[in-house]
Amino acid sequence: MIAAPRSGVLVMDKPAGVTSFDVVGRVRAHLGVRRVGHAGTLDPDATGVLPVLVGEATKLMPYIAEHDKEYRVVMRFGVRTDTQDMSGRVLSETAVPSLTFDAVVSAARAFVGRIRQTPPMYSALHHEGRRLYELARQGVEVERQAREVTVYSIDVEELRGDGATLRVVCGKGTYVRTLVADLGDALGVGAAVERLSRIRVGPFRLPDAVTWAELDRMSAAELEAHIGPPASALAAWPEIRLDTVRAGAFRHGQTVEGAPSTTGFARVHDTQGTLIGVGAVDSAGRLRPVRILHADRSDARVLPA
Repeated sequence: MIAAPRSGVLVMDKPAGVTSFDVVGRVRAHLGVRRVGHAGTLDPDATGVLPVLVGEATKLMPYIAEHDKEYRVVMRFGVRTDTQDMSGRVLSETAVPSLTFDAVVSAARAFVGRIRQTPPMYSALHHEGRRLYELARQGVEVERQAREVTVYSIDVEELRGDGATLRVVCGKGTYVRTLVADLGDALGVGAAVERLSRIRVGPFRLPDAVTWAELDRMSAAELEAHIGPPASALAAWPEIRLDTVRAGAFRHGQTVEGAPSTTGFARVHDTQGTLIGVGAVDSAGRLRPVRILHADRSDARVLPA
Protein backbone atom coordinates (compact mmCIF):
# COMPACT_ATOMS: atom_id res chain seq x y z
CA MET A 1 0.00 0.00 0.00
CA ILE A 2 1.29 3.47 -0.91
CA ALA A 3 2.22 5.62 2.07
CA ALA A 4 0.25 8.82 2.56
CA PRO A 5 2.10 12.15 2.34
CA ARG A 6 3.47 13.41 5.60
CA SER A 7 1.43 15.76 7.74
CA GLY A 8 2.28 19.45 7.70
CA VAL A 9 1.64 22.87 6.18
CA LEU A 10 1.68 23.60 2.47
CA VAL A 11 1.77 27.30 1.66
CA MET A 12 -0.22 28.00 -1.51
CA ASP A 13 -0.42 31.19 -3.57
CA LYS A 14 -4.13 31.36 -4.39
CA PRO A 15 -4.88 32.93 -7.77
CA ALA A 16 -7.82 35.21 -8.48
CA GLY A 17 -11.01 33.57 -9.65
CA VAL A 18 -10.90 30.46 -7.49
CA THR A 19 -12.15 29.90 -3.96
CA SER A 20 -10.09 28.81 -0.99
CA PHE A 21 -12.06 25.55 -1.02
CA ASP A 22 -11.07 25.05 -4.70
CA VAL A 23 -7.42 25.17 -3.62
CA VAL A 24 -8.04 22.57 -0.92
CA GLY A 25 -9.78 20.33 -3.46
CA ARG A 26 -6.88 20.54 -5.90
CA VAL A 27 -4.31 19.79 -3.21
CA ARG A 28 -6.42 16.90 -1.89
CA ALA A 29 -6.69 15.38 -5.36
CA HIS A 30 -3.00 15.96 -6.11
CA LEU A 31 -1.78 14.30 -2.92
CA GLY A 32 -4.53 11.67 -2.82
CA VAL A 33 -5.47 12.28 0.83
CA ARG A 34 -8.77 13.23 2.47
CA ARG A 35 -7.57 15.20 5.49
CA VAL A 36 -6.77 18.56 3.93
CA GLY A 37 -8.05 21.96 5.07
CA HIS A 38 -7.14 25.63 4.91
CA ALA A 39 -6.63 28.30 7.55
CA GLY A 40 -7.99 31.73 6.69
CA THR A 41 -10.43 32.14 3.81
CA LEU A 42 -9.51 34.48 0.97
CA ASP A 43 -12.17 36.14 -1.19
CA PRO A 44 -12.39 34.56 -4.67
CA ASP A 45 -10.96 37.70 -6.31
CA ALA A 46 -8.13 38.00 -3.77
CA THR A 47 -4.75 36.37 -4.27
CA GLY A 48 -1.88 35.30 -2.08
CA VAL A 49 -0.93 33.21 0.90
CA LEU A 50 -3.29 30.39 1.84
CA PRO A 51 -1.90 27.92 4.40
CA VAL A 52 -3.16 24.44 3.53
CA LEU A 53 -3.00 21.85 6.30
CA VAL A 54 -2.43 18.18 5.56
CA GLY A 55 -3.10 15.16 7.77
CA GLU A 56 -2.61 15.58 11.51
CA ALA A 57 -1.71 19.25 10.98
CA THR A 58 -5.40 19.97 10.35
CA LYS A 59 -5.75 19.90 14.15
CA LEU A 60 -3.72 23.13 14.24
CA MET A 61 -6.21 25.10 12.12
CA PRO A 62 -7.61 27.24 14.97
CA TYR A 63 -4.10 28.33 16.01
CA ILE A 64 -3.05 29.39 12.50
CA ALA A 65 -6.25 31.41 12.28
CA GLU A 66 -4.95 33.47 15.22
CA HIS A 67 -1.81 34.57 13.33
CA ASP A 68 -1.52 38.16 12.20
CA LYS A 69 -1.93 38.70 8.46
CA GLU A 70 -0.31 41.12 6.05
CA TYR A 71 -1.97 42.43 2.89
CA ARG A 72 -1.14 44.69 -0.01
CA VAL A 73 -4.31 46.36 -1.25
CA VAL A 74 -4.94 48.70 -4.14
CA MET A 75 -7.92 50.93 -3.38
CA ARG A 76 -9.94 52.98 -5.85
CA PHE A 77 -11.22 56.36 -4.68
CA GLY A 78 -14.60 57.82 -5.59
CA VAL A 79 -16.67 54.64 -5.82
CA ARG A 80 -18.82 52.66 -3.40
CA THR A 81 -20.06 49.15 -4.23
CA ASP A 82 -22.27 46.60 -2.52
CA THR A 83 -19.34 44.16 -2.15
CA GLN A 84 -16.81 46.85 -1.17
CA ASP A 85 -14.63 45.81 -4.12
CA MET A 86 -14.74 46.53 -7.85
CA SER A 87 -16.53 43.25 -8.63
CA GLY A 88 -19.72 44.51 -7.03
CA ARG A 89 -22.66 46.67 -8.10
CA VAL A 90 -21.77 50.35 -8.03
CA LEU A 91 -23.86 52.19 -5.44
CA SER A 92 -22.42 55.67 -5.94
CA GLU A 93 -19.61 57.51 -7.67
CA THR A 94 -17.99 60.71 -6.48
CA ALA A 95 -15.61 63.14 -8.12
CA VAL A 96 -12.23 62.77 -6.40
CA PRO A 97 -10.49 65.97 -5.31
CA SER A 98 -6.73 66.18 -5.16
CA LEU A 99 -5.82 64.23 -2.01
CA THR A 100 -2.41 64.72 -0.45
CA PHE A 101 -0.23 61.89 0.80
CA ASP A 102 -0.34 63.35 4.31
CA ALA A 103 -4.14 63.49 4.25
CA VAL A 104 -4.40 59.78 3.40
CA VAL A 105 -1.77 58.84 6.00
CA SER A 106 -3.58 60.90 8.64
CA ALA A 107 -6.97 59.34 7.82
CA ALA A 108 -5.48 55.83 7.87
CA ARG A 109 -3.94 56.44 11.28
CA ALA A 110 -7.42 56.54 12.83
CA PHE A 111 -7.96 52.90 11.81
CA VAL A 112 -4.84 51.54 13.55
CA GLY A 113 -5.28 49.81 16.90
CA ARG A 114 -8.33 48.08 18.32
CA ILE A 115 -11.23 49.28 16.21
CA ARG A 116 -14.87 48.35 15.76
CA GLN A 117 -15.81 47.06 12.34
CA THR A 118 -19.20 46.03 10.93
CA PRO A 119 -18.82 42.87 8.81
CA PRO A 120 -19.93 43.27 5.18
CA MET A 121 -23.02 41.55 3.82
CA TYR A 122 -20.80 39.84 1.27
CA SER A 123 -19.04 37.63 3.82
CA ALA A 124 -19.14 34.02 4.96
CA LEU A 125 -20.57 34.83 8.39
CA HIS A 126 -23.80 33.09 9.35
CA HIS A 127 -27.20 34.63 10.06
CA GLU A 128 -29.92 32.22 11.19
CA GLY A 129 -28.20 29.30 9.52
CA ARG A 130 -27.39 31.00 6.21
CA ARG A 131 -24.27 32.70 4.92
CA LEU A 132 -24.53 36.46 4.68
CA TYR A 133 -23.38 36.45 1.06
CA GLU A 134 -26.27 34.11 0.17
CA LEU A 135 -28.73 36.64 1.58
CA ALA A 136 -26.89 39.53 -0.11
CA ARG A 137 -27.20 37.84 -3.50
CA GLN A 138 -30.96 37.73 -2.98
CA GLY A 139 -31.03 41.43 -2.19
CA VAL A 140 -31.59 40.86 1.52
CA GLU A 141 -29.69 42.96 4.03
CA VAL A 142 -29.72 42.12 7.75
CA GLU A 143 -28.39 43.99 10.74
CA ARG A 144 -24.84 43.03 11.70
CA GLN A 145 -23.20 43.74 15.02
CA ALA A 146 -19.93 45.66 14.93
CA ARG A 147 -17.01 43.58 16.17
CA GLU A 148 -13.70 44.58 17.69
CA VAL A 149 -10.70 43.76 15.52
CA THR A 150 -7.04 44.74 15.65
CA VAL A 151 -5.17 46.60 12.94
CA TYR A 152 -1.46 46.70 13.74
CA SER A 153 -0.34 49.01 10.96
CA ILE A 154 -1.42 50.71 7.74
CA ASP A 155 1.38 51.97 5.51
CA VAL A 156 0.53 54.10 2.47
CA GLU A 157 2.96 52.84 -0.15
CA GLU A 158 1.73 54.83 -3.14
CA LEU A 159 -0.78 57.57 -3.88
CA ARG A 160 -2.09 58.30 -7.36
CA GLY A 161 -4.95 60.44 -8.63
CA ASP A 162 -7.70 57.80 -8.39
CA GLY A 163 -6.44 55.65 -5.54
CA ALA A 164 -3.69 54.38 -3.30
CA THR A 165 -1.75 51.24 -2.45
CA LEU A 166 -1.68 50.22 1.20
CA ARG A 167 0.17 47.61 3.19
CA VAL A 168 -2.01 46.44 6.08
CA VAL A 169 -1.07 44.20 9.01
CA CYS A 170 -4.08 43.06 10.99
CA GLY A 171 -5.43 40.41 13.29
CA LYS A 172 -8.07 37.72 13.07
CA GLY A 173 -11.49 38.66 11.72
CA THR A 174 -10.48 41.92 10.02
CA TYR A 175 -12.17 42.61 6.69
CA VAL A 176 -9.75 44.57 4.52
CA ARG A 177 -12.58 45.40 2.10
CA THR A 178 -14.47 47.08 4.93
CA LEU A 179 -11.31 48.83 6.12
CA VAL A 180 -10.87 50.31 2.63
CA ALA A 181 -14.54 51.34 2.40
CA ASP A 182 -14.40 52.99 5.83
CA LEU A 183 -11.17 54.78 4.97
CA GLY A 184 -12.75 56.07 1.77
CA ASP A 185 -15.69 57.39 3.77
CA ALA A 186 -13.29 59.07 6.22
CA LEU A 187 -11.67 60.82 3.25
CA GLY A 188 -15.11 61.93 2.06
CA VAL A 189 -14.90 60.24 -1.34
CA GLY A 190 -15.71 56.58 -0.77
CA ALA A 191 -13.47 53.74 -1.92
CA ALA A 192 -13.49 50.11 -3.00
CA VAL A 193 -10.83 47.41 -3.32
CA GLU A 194 -9.34 47.14 -6.78
CA ARG A 195 -6.79 44.41 -6.00
CA LEU A 196 -6.05 42.52 -2.81
CA SER A 197 -3.15 40.20 -2.10
CA ARG A 198 -2.30 38.50 1.19
CA ILE A 199 1.48 38.48 1.40
CA ARG A 200 1.91 36.86 4.82
CA VAL A 201 0.07 34.75 7.39
CA GLY A 202 2.15 34.54 10.57
CA PRO A 203 5.46 32.95 9.53
CA PHE A 204 4.21 31.95 6.06
CA ARG A 205 5.24 34.34 3.28
CA LEU A 206 4.33 34.73 -0.36
CA PRO A 207 7.83 34.03 -1.83
CA ASP A 208 7.68 30.56 -0.23
CA ALA A 209 4.24 29.69 -1.63
CA VAL A 210 3.47 27.19 -4.39
CA THR A 211 1.66 28.82 -7.31
CA TRP A 212 -1.32 27.38 -9.15
CA ALA A 213 0.83 26.85 -12.26
CA GLU A 214 3.54 25.08 -10.24
CA LEU A 215 0.92 22.83 -8.67
CA ASP A 216 -0.22 21.74 -12.14
CA ARG A 217 3.34 20.77 -13.11
CA MET A 218 4.28 18.95 -9.89
CA SER A 219 4.05 15.27 -9.14
CA ALA A 220 2.64 14.25 -5.76
CA ALA A 221 6.19 13.60 -4.52
CA GLU A 222 7.36 17.04 -5.67
CA LEU A 223 4.41 18.71 -3.97
CA GLU A 224 5.03 16.77 -0.77
CA ALA A 225 8.56 18.18 -0.68
CA HIS A 226 6.99 21.61 -0.16
CA ILE A 227 5.02 20.52 2.92
CA GLY A 228 6.60 22.05 6.01
CA PRO A 229 6.49 20.30 9.40
CA PRO A 230 3.43 20.86 11.61
CA ALA A 231 5.60 22.76 14.10
CA SER A 232 6.12 25.51 11.49
CA ALA A 233 2.54 26.62 12.18
CA LEU A 234 3.49 27.42 15.78
CA ALA A 235 7.04 28.66 15.24
CA ALA A 236 6.66 31.68 17.55
CA TRP A 237 5.32 29.64 20.47
CA PRO A 238 7.45 28.47 23.41
CA GLU A 239 8.69 24.92 22.98
CA ILE A 240 8.58 22.19 25.62
CA ARG A 241 10.49 18.92 25.14
CA LEU A 242 9.38 15.89 27.11
CA ASP A 243 11.35 12.78 27.95
CA THR A 244 10.07 9.42 26.77
CA VAL A 245 7.94 8.68 29.83
CA ARG A 246 6.26 12.08 29.99
CA ALA A 247 5.80 12.22 26.21
CA GLY A 248 4.00 8.89 26.39
CA ALA A 249 1.72 10.15 29.14
CA PHE A 250 1.02 13.36 27.21
CA ARG A 251 0.13 11.37 24.08
CA HIS A 252 -2.42 9.48 26.17
CA GLY A 253 -4.09 12.68 27.30
CA GLN A 254 -2.53 12.88 30.75
CA THR A 255 -1.36 16.06 32.48
CA VAL A 256 2.38 15.92 33.18
CA GLU A 257 4.50 17.74 35.75
CA GLY A 258 7.70 19.70 35.42
CA ALA A 259 6.85 22.16 32.67
CA PRO A 260 8.79 25.46 32.46
CA SER A 261 7.65 28.40 34.52
CA THR A 262 5.96 30.03 31.52
CA THR A 263 2.17 29.81 31.44
CA GLY A 264 -0.21 29.54 28.50
CA PHE A 265 -0.02 27.58 25.29
CA ALA A 266 3.16 25.82 24.15
CA ARG A 267 4.11 23.43 21.40
CA VAL A 268 5.13 20.08 22.85
CA HIS A 269 7.85 17.89 21.35
CA ASP A 270 9.29 14.49 22.17
CA THR A 271 13.01 13.78 22.58
CA GLN A 272 13.42 13.39 18.81
CA GLY A 273 12.01 16.88 18.27
CA THR A 274 8.72 15.68 16.76
CA LEU A 275 5.71 17.86 17.53
CA ILE A 276 3.31 15.71 19.55
CA GLY A 277 0.73 18.34 20.38
CA VAL A 278 -0.34 21.61 21.91
CA GLY A 279 -0.27 21.95 25.68
CA ALA A 280 -1.41 24.51 28.23
CA VAL A 281 0.88 25.24 31.18
CA ASP A 282 -0.69 26.35 34.46
CA SER A 283 0.87 28.41 37.23
CA ALA A 284 1.96 25.25 39.05
CA GLY A 285 4.03 24.04 36.09
CA ARG A 286 1.57 21.34 35.02
CA LEU A 287 1.26 20.70 31.29
CA ARG A 288 -2.23 19.76 30.12
CA PRO A 289 -2.78 18.30 26.62
CA VAL A 290 -5.04 20.50 24.47
CA ARG A 291 -4.39 18.96 21.03
CA ILE A 292 -2.57 15.70 20.46
CA LEU A 293 -0.87 14.98 17.14
CA HIS A 294 -0.26 11.36 16.26
CA ALA A 295 2.72 10.18 14.25
CA ASP A 296 2.15 9.66 10.53
CA ARG A 297 1.44 6.04 9.69
CA SER A 298 3.30 4.42 6.83
CA ASP A 299 0.23 2.25 6.13
CA ALA A 300 -2.22 5.18 5.96
CA ARG A 301 -4.78 4.88 3.20
CA VAL A 302 -4.38 6.95 0.05
CA LEU A 303 -7.30 7.91 -2.16
CA PRO A 304 -7.30 6.13 -5.54
CA ALA A 305 -6.00 8.21 -8.43
